[in-house]
Amino acid sequence: MKIIAEAGVNHNGDVERAVALVDAAREAGAHAVKFQTFKADLLATSSAGKAGYQKLATPDGESQLAMIRKLELSQESFCRLAQYCKSTGIEFLSTAFEDVSLNFLHEVVGLRTFKIASGELTNAPLLLAHARVAQHLIVSTGMATLDEIRLALGVMAYGMETPASTDERPTRALFEAAYVRAMEKNTLQKRVTLLHCTTEYPAPMDQINLRAMATMRKCFNLPVGYSDHTVGIIVPVAAAALGACIIEKHFTLDKTLPGPDHSMSLNPAELTAMVTAIADTLSAMGDGDKTPGYAERKNIDAVRKSLVAACDIRAGESFSEHNLCVKRPGSGLAPEEFWSYLGRTSDRDYRKDEFIG
Repeated sequence: MKIIAEAGVNHNGDVERAVALVDAAREAGAHAVKFQTFKADLLATSSAGKAGYQKLATPDGESQLAMIRKLELSQESFCRLAQYCKSTGIEFLSTAFEDVSLNFLHEVVGLRTFKIASGELTNAPLLLAHARVAQHLIVSTGMATLDEIRLALGVMAYGMETPASTDERPTRALFEAAYVRAMEKNTLQKRVTLLHCTTEYPAPMDQINLRAMATMRKCFNLPVGYSDHTVGIIVPVAAAALGACIIEKHFTLDKTLPGPDHSMSLNPAELTAMVTAIADTLSAMGDGDKTPGYAERKNIDAVRKSLVAACDIRAGESFSEHNLCVKRPGSGLAPEEFWSYLGRTSDRDYRKDEFIG
């Protein structure tokens, strides 16, 4: 199980706040902290509108481009963050939203694991570019159908087997054929993890559909995790119990800060609580064997019962329903022996509550 603390753009364009987010993620016990790397002018047009949740948390009349320009960090900042993560013992991750950022993260920062955002699942050129440089891809599937996921996996499979220098023009037919070959060779199983996700902020509980993780796992035979956008920590904990191999969750230093993601993110204390709750849940899942554990074996005698004398019994007296009963502790004959003693003659005296046998 891997827990990714999604800092995203909750630094609000301030690298010092980004450093503080790294510290908070590490102190909470997350395995990795993830940011978002983009060149705003390559990510959105000037006419692109904001999502509904973004409109609620940002100034009226502001375009998406204007919003993300304020959230962009420099390449120098990401180099600093990656080095700081390395020095403090937490994995650095960042999602690239266009080719310039992807190449920078791969060639300059040295990333080999990349998280692909849900919005990029249908961005075949970017998927292809990712597949050609990444050792491992974590692919979020919010808003996607199974057919769209299958096509995206085909694009990635094609990229994994075809060098960028090829003169071949990619087509859907080539992607589909590459998918079949990759599934036969287990290529995707070794290099791709899918994340179930509901792309809404915050996501309503009745729209989460955690059972889709099992559907994806069965359909694609790939490891499946969960990227959470709900309020609180209940759903990611439930996802962990259902076998998610990765949990990703947004967090912030302060939910009241301006910006599109702060209000639905966890604060550091909540992030710590989520990490602890997931660890406890995984510990509680156990190995599936139905056998007494060490914690309960010591209680067996105290809480189980044995066959005892219900009253004083004299030698030669017959055992009956009136002079036999079952009481704690359980260190004597098992209660199932009750019927086998009925009608038998006692070969000695018994005092009340004395073990029979």
